[in-house]
Amino acid sequence: MSPLEALVALNMLPRIGPVRVRRLLEAFGDPAAILKAPEELLRRVDGIGNETAGIIRAWQDHADPVAEIREAKERGISIVTQQDEEYPAPLREAYDPPLLLYVWGKIEPRDRHAIGVVGSRRATHYGTQATRKLSFQLAQSGFTILSGLARGIDTAAHEAAIAANGRTIAVIGSGLAKLYPPENLALAEKTASGYGAVVSEFPLHTAPDKQTFPMRNRIVAAWSRALLVVECPAWSGSLITANLASEYGRPIFAVPGPIDKPSSAGCHQLIRDGATLVADASHILDDLGELPFAQSSQSVEAPEAIPDLPADEAKVLAALDSSESGIDPIIQRCGLPAHEVTAILMKLEMRRLVRAFPGFRFARR
Repeated sequence: MSPLEALVALNMLPRIGPVRVRRLLEAFGDPAAILKAPEELLRRVDGIGNETAGIIRAWQDHADPVAEIREAKERGISIVTQQDEEYPAPLREAYDPPLLLYVWGKIEPRDRHAIGVVGSRRATHYGTQATRKLSFQLAQSGFTILSGLARGIDTAAHEAAIAANGRTIAVIGSGLAKLYPPENLALAEKTASGYGAVVSEFPLHTAPDKQTFPMRNRIVAAWSRALLVVECPAWSGSLITANLASEYGRPIFAVPGPIDKPSSAGCHQLIRDGATLVADASHILDDLGELPFAQSSQSVEAPEAIPDLPADEAKVLAALDSSESGIDPIIQRCGLPAHEVTAILMKLEMRRLVRAFPGFRFARR
């Protein structure tokens, strides 16, 4: 049995979980060795009682890893373990990181710069518009938008990231063969087709339930560099995600709403508890400091060293130096149409690569 097959089998077993598997790996050193271990030795591991030991010994009654891996491949889904480079680095630092991830699409190194966006499934027009605006701006600035593919705020966040031609990751609370909610299948397909990935830690045919969604939320909290809560009532699961993110040391941002609307009560509570009030993406960008496209002053001085900067944006940046320049000389130096240069300068300003001055003059930061 290969290590991947053994991990898939362990992940498919009921009532085991990543914390217990980690203890078992510390005791036996190898996932295949866990499945071969006698019950007596299994019971000696902290947290492994008679029931759990019995489940592990009878693992073939619960799991068919070969069939699971074959179906994943047929569906175009990759299975990523903690030993793979594609596994998100922030998740490895969590207390209970997923044993593995089913990935439909592709996780890229730049997705470590992710901002979680969460909120109510019953989003108001105000919440939807705020989500679209902020997610679009953050995606244009180079951040990956991370959310849960749920109705409401999550859907608006993913759609805005795609509209910005940015990156988005959807972490779902079901198996990828039981995608939920089903009406977001087209959005999931769009995401996986080149804009990011749909991700789950659950076996392919796991149906969503009350336990899978909190487990999904911990992934969003741990993976995110920061968490933005756009709109949620006082009893929302988004507050649980915010609490988890806070425990992981992630900064929390919240969008205020009308004081007489219960739909914003959760965000107001977060702000009272110390979350940063957000009315524009610049509030988040200023607090986070370094951006994905401008990680150091050295990278700003060398446009070719800035990862994933489109060619036309690199041309405009190369046409600037630290002294102020009018728009006409910039257009002449980079050889692009005026309307394109103007739009690119606005993007570069948002990414903190360019500084704007009165009189439509610009300089490289």
